[in-house]
Amino acid sequence: MKTSTEIRSAFLDFFKQRGHLIVPSAPVIPQGDPTLLFTNAGMNQFKPYFLGQQKPEATRIADTQKCIRVSGKHNDLEEVGPSNYHHTFFEMLGNWSFGDYFKRDAISWAWELMTQVYKLPKDKLYATIYETDDEAGELWKSVTDIDPTHVLKFGKKDNFWSMGDTGPCGPCSEIHIDRGPQFDSDPKAFVNSGSPRYLELWNLVFIQYDAQPDGKLVPLPAQHVDTGAGLERITNVLSGVTSNYDTDLFQPIIQAVAELSGHPYTALPPSIPHRVIADHLRCLTFAITDGAMPGNEGRGYVLRRILRRAARFGRKLELHEPFLHKLVPVLVDTMGEQFPELKERHVHVARVLHAEEEHFGKTLDRGLTIFGGVVSEVRKRGASEIPGEEVFKLYDSFGFPLDLTQLMAREEGLSVDQAGFDSAMQQQKDTARAAGKFKAGKQHGMAVDGTLPTRFVGYDSLDAESHQIIVGAAAEVGRSASYVATEVTPFYVESGGQVSDVGSIELVTADGDDHKYHVTGTTKIGDTIVHSIDAGSAGLFEGRIERAILRVSPQHRIPTQYNHTATHLLHAALRKTLGEHVHQAGSYVGPDYLRFDYTHFEKPSADELAQIELLVNESIRGNFPVTPKIMPIKEAQALGAMALFGEKYGDEVRMIEIADSDMVISRELCGGCHVKRTGDIGVFVIRAETSAAAGIRRIDALTGEAAYRYLIERRNKVDEFTLELGSEGSDPLDKLKKFLDEKKRLQKELDHLRGQSAVAAMKALTAQAVSINSSRLVAAEVSAPNLDIMKEMGDALRDALGSGVGVLAGAVDGKPQMVVVVTPDLVKRGVDAVAIVKELGKRLQGGGGGKPHLATAGGKHLDGIKTAIVDAESVVKSFVK
Repeated sequence: MKTSTEIRSAFLDFFKQRGHLIVPSAPVIPQGDPTLLFTNAGMNQFKPYFLGQQKPEATRIADTQKCIRVSGKHNDLEEVGPSNYHHTFFEMLGNWSFGDYFKRDAISWAWELMTQVYKLPKDKLYATIYETDDEAGELWKSVTDIDPTHVLKFGKKDNFWSMGDTGPCGPCSEIHIDRGPQFDSDPKAFVNSGSPRYLELWNLVFIQYDAQPDGKLVPLPAQHVDTGAGLERITNVLSGVTSNYDTDLFQPIIQAVAELSGHPYTALPPSIPHRVIADHLRCLTFAITDGAMPGNEGRGYVLRRILRRAARFGRKLELHEPFLHKLVPVLVDTMGEQFPELKERHVHVARVLHAEEEHFGKTLDRGLTIFGGVVSEVRKRGASEIPGEEVFKLYDSFGFPLDLTQLMAREEGLSVDQAGFDSAMQQQKDTARAAGKFKAGKQHGMAVDGTLPTRFVGYDSLDAESHQIIVGAAAEVGRSASYVATEVTPFYVESGGQVSDVGSIELVTADGDDHKYHVTGTTKIGDTIVHSIDAGSAGLFEGRIERAILRVSPQHRIPTQYNHTATHLLHAALRKTLGEHVHQAGSYVGPDYLRFDYTHFEKPSADELAQIELLVNESIRGNFPVTPKIMPIKEAQALGAMALFGEKYGDEVRMIEIADSDMVISRELCGGCHVKRTGDIGVFVIRAETSAAAGIRRIDALTGEAAYRYLIERRNKVDEFTLELGSEGSDPLDKLKKFLDEKKRLQKELDHLRGQSAVAAMKALTAQAVSINSSRLVAAEVSAPNLDIMKEMGDALRDALGSGVGVLAGAVDGKPQMVVVVTPDLVKRGVDAVAIVKELGKRLQGGGGGKPHLATAGGKHLDGIKTAIVDAESVVKSFVK
């Protein structure tokens, strides 16, 4: 057993035979967990089960989880390439028990899988346990035939796991393998010593305590098992190779890089660029597939850093054109069977990578040249540190992240003045730090732990009554904020782009007193829906409450439903008009308007937008039924139902079908609220279409009464426009075109007159010319409405001079501008207008550029105009030899 596919399948089959439900990997973009940028461990998606907020779908589960570790304490970015087994993206094989089996079975099965299925040599395996976990130690010796001397005790750092400072935690037991002295001959090398000879393969975590704020460990009411085994490492060991990069998970990509670049991969010494590109491609592809996009903040900035790091290593292989997108099909061939989302979205991923790399490539080579110059200057001074301001320049002007410059500096044997860089960043948004500032939202200070399950009835009714109620209050920003949780509610919690409902809650006491409050929004804690209440200065009534009457505002919900159903129709129309590559990439669905982000790499034409709008309105006029259907996810997928990027779905899903007996308009997995028939929407109008990000377009649209009001407003503007043009009874567009044509004609006449005037004025100026080495110089302050006119004056002056240099300067829109012209004979002799304008531009406290015969400069120092005119003679003399 040597291939990663065989190893992965063997793991999942092993645990399936032992009663485990095999679940799909969660997306690498965490859902509902703002504390994480990326899914970095197999347990992330099961956190609500450990916290008791949700009931697991099964007590025994196994999976392979896509993981990314590039931020926070799990940051392996700098190890990627030099290390044989650290990666930004990896697969974590895991089996889980939620209150079912515990240490005995976890240890026994792990040993059985490792030694009988994977057939690893027993005498080479070691088990580590927590120093006080005698139970695990005895089980290793009694339920397995491991060498008892290979059961080792370690402290909290190595063998105790916790979710955080407080909460679920417990001891863990790790399985390590001794790969032999060829990996490290140091006699001191041993387990947990950091030696590459002893490799950790599997971690078995026994979650049995609840850590208290005072450090006390309280036994949990139920005991859980959480395990994680790195597929890349196990494949490495079973394949008999020395590095993860030599396995079939990386080699197809590495060989494709070698073919693209013409530089073969070497394992010893390892070719770091090939390794980094292969690793970073996997990370980027899986992240973009699951809905992330490179950007300037948060996880987007992390991805942008990784992409730019890969592009820079491409330069080491002489790959100067965008190349990452060409490698995506290789990854799809390697891992697409296990992760079908790669096949579905590979075109989108390739386009995003191409656009990002192309954008960065425009400045990368120039930035590398600048970096080389900086290194030379540092070495000339005999220094060993690159100044912080130079590092910031590379970041600000060429998009080089700090860690990329640090990497390049280390390769040159230099360090980076990070304090100086941080100082230069003080006045700008620190995007690098923004990546680590995700924080969990407060649970409103309530006595709500997520264990009161709320039944949502809002699909069928806007009213409900509840007899189980929790009320709470917390001080927030100087006011009293109040909350109500109930066992049943018609209020929708913001999800899938649809905003939370608003409305009212009436709390009724046993004596018949009622207290009515405005619901401003909702949130969800575990399985409990919590309503935020505007209780005013009096606060929330906290007496004996018998029941709560909940009412959703129809003025808020009904237009929201129009907009939500319209997004489904819009999605279908986009795919029909622009192509099947279009996928939803985000949305806002509220009562006021809808916003729909979609994957596409060019602005749709006016005709395409008109066709999209027409198709949506045809579906509305068709008055098709909108039918929610609950079904197994595989059945929905077989029907072609669309799913959201990065969304995690269970075995049963809710599919919204818009269809009649003759045709299917749309099928999407969706938990939102919709109209009964498309005709309820009334009308759909696209208000704007813009770019949202690289490879992402955005449509802003209206439906129902809002669309009608918008159309009336537009009609009134057209009427007013027609009246102003005086085109009643005729086509206002034709009349406008005639006006514009006349304006162009008059503009040409004006330009001609200006040119004649400039020629005359410049001829008059030549009378003031001074002689400079058999040539002439005219330097004068002039008045011009804009720089283009000043350049025209310069052209006229050059023609009038015959042989010489002209310097014109003046204020344009309150700022100093300058034009320098040089006649052709002097240009041939090497006199350059650019050099002259740059020197004189210093008087304006600015800079300039252009061509040898005409150059311009701008600045911010108006008084410098007169200084520049006075100094022109001495400056020009220095250039006219």
